[in-house]
Amino acid sequence: MSARWIRKTAAFACLLFCFSPVMFAGSVRGASFSAASRSLSFIAPVLDNARVAAVEHAAANAKSSADNAWMLTSSALVLLMTGPGLALFYGGLVRKKNVLGTLMQSFAMMAVVTVVWAIVGYSLAFGSGTSFIGGFHNVFLRGVGLAPDPAYSAAIPAQTYMMFQLMFAIITPALITGAFAERMKFSALLLFLTLWSICVYAPMAHMVWGKGGFLNASLGGRFPTLDFAGGTVVHITSGVSALVCALYLGKRVGYPREPMPPHSVVLSFVGACLLWVGWFGFNAGSALASGALATSAFVATHFGAAAAVVGWSAAEWIVRGKPSALGAISGAVAGLVAITPASGFVSPMSALIIGFIAGAFCFWMVTAVKGRFGYDDSLDAFGVHGAGGTIGALLTGFFASSAINPIFHDASGKLLPSGMIEGNFHQMLNQLVGVAIAWGIAAVGTLVLLKIVDWLIGLRVAEEDEVTGLDLSQHGEEGYYWEVSS
Repeated sequence: MSARWIRKTAAFACLLFCFSPVMFAGSVRGASFSAASRSLSFIAPVLDNARVAAVEHAAANAKSSADNAWMLTSSALVLLMTGPGLALFYGGLVRKKNVLGTLMQSFAMMAVVTVVWAIVGYSLAFGSGTSFIGGFHNVFLRGVGLAPDPAYSAAIPAQTYMMFQLMFAIITPALITGAFAERMKFSALLLFLTLWSICVYAPMAHMVWGKGGFLNASLGGRFPTLDFAGGTVVHITSGVSALVCALYLGKRVGYPREPMPPHSVVLSFVGACLLWVGWFGFNAGSALASGALATSAFVATHFGAAAAVVGWSAAEWIVRGKPSALGAISGAVAGLVAITPASGFVSPMSALIIGFIAGAFCFWMVTAVKGRFGYDDSLDAFGVHGAGGTIGALLTGFFASSAINPIFHDASGKLLPSGMIEGNFHQMLNQLVGVAIAWGIAAVGTLVLLKIVDWLIGLRVAEEDEVTGLDLSQHGEEGYYWEVSS
């Protein structure tokens, strides 16, 4: 028998078998076909459930990827705020003999705080511990891997969250440098701000955002303080610490007798614009997802900054007769500071109100109040960040809306009002407690650390070095080399 004949016979048999239920349905009364149908009807739901599960798994992976992409982008935007944003903003405000030293201070924080964060900072801020400080479970980033930490986000890797929070830890001590600009030794700055990051920033971050934190609004803190992106953690702590530094170190040589105008408002202008752009990552990124809450925070951030420019400029125009470029960019930063704690809780119209109030209030702080008490806050770190962060935290408690962020629920799951404007009058007490704790930790902690560093290595440069400038005395370089042609 040939192989060709065998293949044809086998093919015919297969066709006969496949079509036999139809061909012989009448003779066998459809029994075989009915049995097959029942088998298929049993298998179909299983197949449907598997397909649904596969689709749901793919959708979850897609959402996780989108959230992670947004958070990595936001992390980069927040780092942009320190360098080049804050570095240029502060660098343009000092005299030209100190520009390189001032830039270096922000740049140094990008390096030093990163190392401290990896070794122990993240563990103290976001690891499990007490209500006031984290523990040492995550030192050297032990246990901080690519799987999510459900306490903070179920969608993004724990390392992504760690990196995002690192960028906050970098910019916060960098903000303080504006208060003692042009007069602190670089070695003292490194030691002081390293200790400050561990002893002041980490406990405050843990209390507001960490697991079991005393002020944590989303994880059941004793006094749930609404602080979406760092009004208390970042701006009040840095601003109050800045004031303590300015008072402890004393005034610059010649202040206020000698004029000390910014050497380049152009640099500061560019820096302020970069800060404005980077702040979208700062605030909208704090939603920890690329969803509607991020959009709300993004809108509030922009509206708050814009309204503060109007508020500051209007106040300056009325008082001084002219709106200055320096005033406009200072107003923008003040508005961004004030809207930071509120950005994920308030409507666009409330953001406009907060921004306008902050702009006018911070103008008053850096002119009338600073002039009245005569302290030398070189670059107005307290007047903008300390004052703006405080007014923003309080206004958050007033304007917070459960329609924007349904954060509070009762034991049965019923939605509760968020802010005072909705009837939650108790929230203002929570905000006051959070502000008071931030002020207290920053003031006491900074004073103690300044005394320690001053005793160990000294804080302030010699008068001769201050007159020469930080660029040459601390770094042996100059920010600008002017060549004179013969």
